[in-house]
Amino acid sequence: MLPNVGIAVAVFLLFLLAASLTRRLVHHFNTGKYHKNLVIVLGRMSQWGLILLGLLLSVTIAFPTFTIGNLVSALGITGIAIGFAFKDIFENFLAGILILITEPFEIGDQIVFGGFEGAIEEIEARATKMRTYDGRMVIIPNADLYKGSFIVNTAFPTRRLQYDVVIGNGDDIQAAKRLMLDALKELPGVEKEPAPDVLLLDYADNGVKLRIRWWITPPRKADALALQDQVLEAVKAALTAHGVDLPYPTQQILFHDQTETADGDRRKQREGWPAGSGEVPGPAREADRAAAASGER
Repeated sequence: MLPNVGIAVAVFLLFLLAASLTRRLVHHFNTGKYHKNLVIVLGRMSQWGLILLGLLLSVTIAFPTFTIGNLVSALGITGIAIGFAFKDIFENFLAGILILITEPFEIGDQIVFGGFEGAIEEIEARATKMRTYDGRMVIIPNADLYKGSFIVNTAFPTRRLQYDVVIGNGDDIQAAKRLMLDALKELPGVEKEPAPDVLLLDYADNGVKLRIRWWITPPRKADALALQDQVLEAVKAALTAHGVDLPYPTQQILFHDQTETADGDRRKQREGWPAGSGEVPGPAREADRAAAASGER
């Protein structure tokens, strides 16, 4: 068996060399065409595919009685067991390949997935790493990311922001719109095209609700928060300087007087109103009381 074993080892070493060379060629010809992580995954898959092929061929050379058919049959049964055991791993791996090929987002893009929001740090074959705005790392399985819905905030160069402002019912709506638009036009971060606008949204309980909308570039979270701070400060100053009311919800609360001797008697209890308010004077009041006592009312 020594000659066969020697030939098998030599064949396997040749396949190892060919696999390493193939991985380098895949990197060389695909760098710049596809995502960096996709190029790495393709190179590794090519390398391990050739190594597996060399191993199968070496085994059949070293042990002639062990044919490729026997080996394929054994691998078929083993593959089924491995497939059930590592179903989730294979699913995440395939989903990672599809994400790297389709590229719905790139490294550095800011996305919203479920209850998490942040920037993509790395796209691996099994999972995607996201860095949240408060400096935490979130590991998202690729299968969940590929099958789920997510928002890519930085997919386009511009992004629209909005904020609702409530003014008084007695204020001039057109004048308030003009004041807010003039305040927005003076801010350098607000895009001129598309132009900002103000819409009458609703007649709220405590006033008239107007919605301010404006566009920003770039659409990153830090830029959005910084510009929103400037917009709200400028709008508040402009409306206040021109006497536009900015109302807030109010409530009227009535307290029941718990010290009266009539407490507990619903026919005499006055629910906190001053004595005598709403009562019918004179004989009509006495008639009502008599009717209530006799059960007619």
